[in-house]
Amino acid sequence: MDAAAGKLSVVVVMVLVIATISNSVSADPDMLQDVCVADLNNAVKMNGFACKANFSASDFFFAGLAMPKLANNTLGAIVTQANVTQIPGLNTLGISMARIDFAPGGLNQPHEHPRASEMLFVLYGELDAGFITTTNVLVSKTIKQGEIFTFPRGLVHFQINNGKGPAAAIAAFSSQYPGRQDTAIALFASTPRVPNSVLSKAFQISYQEVDAIKSKLA
Repeated sequence: MDAAAGKLSVVVVMVLVIATISNSVSADPDMLQDVCVADLNNAVKMNGFACKANFSASDFFFAGLAMPKLANNTLGAIVTQANVTQIPGLNTLGISMARIDFAPGGLNQPHEHPRASEMLFVLYGELDAGFITTTNVLVSKTIKQGEIFTFPRGLVHFQINNGKGPAAAIAAFSSQYPGRQDTAIALFASTPRVPNSVLSKAFQISYQEVDAIKSKLA
């Protein structure tokens, strides 16, 4: 093997190693045993949760998505999570769910999940759902009972019930703990606050308008 071929082989191996490492650290922790029920009270910090010494069937059970919740808040939508903090048995399994209940006109406000892609299944009603790509293209569709819409990981997305009756949907995630960041809350209600100068310039609005939005979202 000549020197050029040898260098090429080294480069190929390095690329494969980097790709493998990147793939492994970008996903949830992988299973190395049958179960690893999360010990939510363990003070040890790690990527995921430590395993409980003993577990039972209740660690794999959750009834919280069975019944609708009253969406009587400002936005007219309420999210019920079913992730590893509610179901410790999900630890290392890389999956979770949620239920979203909508009043007429209710909005699941623009947000993103940093650790998961999402599939949304409409239980009843009709929703306008969409996500925005990194090139600022809106991908949206009206979805009805029994239909599914998918949101890629990390992209801002939303659902709104433009119908006259209530609606509900079940979301499935590719992570035991997908995380959620609401766009408006992150920008206008963070702690400490994003400076008015930043928001005023970014949104081309006055300091007074920034303060008005902050006061509403506080």
